[in-house]
Amino acid sequence: MTTELVVATRNKKKLREIRDILKGIPVKLASLTDYPGSPRIIENGKTFRENAKKKAVKNASFTQKLTLGEDSGLCVKALGGKPGVYSSRFAGRDKSDLKNNLKVLRLLGNLPFKNRKARYVCAVAVADKDGLIGVAEGTCSGLIAFKMKGRRGFGYDPLFVIPEYKKTFAELGEGIKHKMSHRFRALQKAGKVIQKYIERKKSN
Repeated sequence: MTTELVVATRNKKKLREIRDILKGIPVKLASLTDYPGSPRIIENGKTFRENAKKKAVKNASFTQKLTLGEDSGLCVKALGGKPGVYSSRFAGRDKSDLKNNLKVLRLLGNLPFKNRKARYVCAVAVADKDGLIGVAEGTCSGLIAFKMKGRRGFGYDPLFVIPEYKKTFAELGEGIKHKMSHRFRALQKAGKVIQKYIERKKSN
């Protein structure tokens, strides 16, 4: 019997990315859209780790299923680590990927490329109805471009330049991104936690 894994998100692009990265793990993925009435989580944690744990534990309690909570974002060195945990709502109430990207560009202005260092951070928490099972984190370093480039990905991908390729994640696309991104690195670790959980359940 295949284990169901609920991904605590309603973001279709994020779910698709997680499904692609976890495709080697024997789980059937579901999302919060499959569980009407699931709690809206207030992401008020001071770290990505705190928010991921909150999403996993509260939604696992609601669904009574193995649940994956994820929180991620962009941390720009010249902005003191901002947008950080506020990445998805950096532009305020009328937030959108475009507005968030434009705000980062506006704040950085004409700062030289070498001073536009940034990193993507991702925290992934896994929980079941009995509570937290484990947490994993991953990071990916890059630079912020002077303008948005590329049409793939989401979030800050059109701004996030990978130095070795001299292109943004939005230009490089999923084939490369899913082998080196912050989310890939966190999910690789979380995948091992999920595998051990499944094996333990089967042996009990």
